[in-house]
Amino acid sequence: MFNYGTDHLTIEKVIAISRGSIKAILSSEAIKKVNESRSRVETIANNNKAVYGVNTGFGPLCDVQITPKETSKLQENLLLTHAVGVGKPIEKELSKLMMICKVHALCQGFSGIRLSVIERIIYFIENDLLPVVPEQGSVGASGDLAPLSHLFLPLLGEGEFWADGNIVPAIDILNKHRLEPIQLQAKEGLALINGTQFILAHAILGLNKMAYLLDLADVAGAMSIEGYQGSASPFKDALHQIRPFKGNLKVAKRMRMLFKDSENITSHETCARVQDPYSMRCIPQVHGASRNAFYHLEELTEIELNSVTDNPIILSETEAISGGNFHGQPLAMALDYASIAASELGNIADRRCYLLIEGKFGLPRLLTEAGGLNSGFMIPQYTTAALVTENKSLCFPPSADSIPTSLGQEDHVSMGSISGRKFNQILENIEKILAIELMYAAQALEFRRPNTFSVLIEDNFKIIRKHVDKLEEDRLLKDDINTLIALVKNQSFNVG
Repeated sequence: MFNYGTDHLTIEKVIAISRGSIKAILSSEAIKKVNESRSRVETIANNNKAVYGVNTGFGPLCDVQITPKETSKLQENLLLTHAVGVGKPIEKELSKLMMICKVHALCQGFSGIRLSVIERIIYFIENDLLPVVPEQGSVGASGDLAPLSHLFLPLLGEGEFWADGNIVPAIDILNKHRLEPIQLQAKEGLALINGTQFILAHAILGLNKMAYLLDLADVAGAMSIEGYQGSASPFKDALHQIRPFKGNLKVAKRMRMLFKDSENITSHETCARVQDPYSMRCIPQVHGASRNAFYHLEELTEIELNSVTDNPIILSETEAISGGNFHGQPLAMALDYASIAASELGNIADRRCYLLIEGKFGLPRLLTEAGGLNSGFMIPQYTTAALVTENKSLCFPPSADSIPTSLGQEDHVSMGSISGRKFNQILENIEKILAIELMYAAQALEFRRPNTFSVLIEDNFKIIRKHVDKLEEDRLLKDDINTLIALVKNQSFNVG
């Protein structure tokens, strides 16, 4: 059980709530905070003193005061005019994560929204009523205005929902559930669309995926080293204790675990080879650096998960601060860093694929014993090379850019929404690259039999061979690759 607004939200918990394995509820403490905050807004709204977004216009129109009679229309107009997103809809899970994160922020009692509005959003979450949100249009300051407007248009009976894979007018779904559209009151439109929940949802989903891919990259690297008959000495603890980066230590420890009791790794310890190429012996340093970036983004994302990022912030009946908690820069920069880190997992994996097809140290060229007539595994490395270059092109940091908006009122923006989207695009390419490395590594292991490997590597070898046969002669590899990509996406491998 999780209590919105009062319990500490983690990445694991928010994913679990979105997937239905944890129930999230409104506690009496959260309800009290929400009602008190709403009472403060109503007091402010009935005052003559101008408070941004409560009784004034928005952005450059903040100098135009609005009468109490016009308040509701002002808030509804806000959602209608800001819902200008374009492009493909985001994944449904992202829409759900956005709503969960928004509810948690609103329930902390600084946003001035009515309890009934929050309860309607929770109804959407619990009944899988997921709004359609276009992926493009947010500059990541004033929060994610366009995507959040699309996310909450259905509260008004506007916008669209997903229904059985189809896009359906929101009013039709509300009617089906016997729900009346909500009429927004003072401050509520701003509370809904100011915030970083689009950026945050992409960070959450990306981190959840990257955590597995970091572990899988270690597994794929270890399998490649076994296939190459490389050395395990670069992973000794003593070496890494004298350069003790957290990520490096973690990867080195995992590599030792992945080689534990391997007959194959010890069978060639006295060979004349002095050292392996960097893509094999520097796995702790490279994969470890990617883990360090992951840890940084994870820390900042958890802070953001438990923060209030709308505007203005209601502190009392006399104090409403118009600040900048909606600015996405804290996550935007870390997302760009994590994107580079994720990209490097693919870069080094491609190099290991190349080493396995060179035809050295007892492996046949292109991992086929019938080269000439057969091309073997020549061409999948072209695919990894292409994906690596695509990822490099996606590593330009959007957070380094800013284009003024709102007639200069919003003169520095984060572009963090683009950072979040690109981070997830890179991770999708990493899934494909690692799938191909696993295919190469499994083929290389075939040429090291009858040697045996660690329990974990043998387990993953069996998973691969259950779905993809050893390549004896040329066949259509597209199906094999797609099968392995699906296994990676479904997190079917044993990563320890």
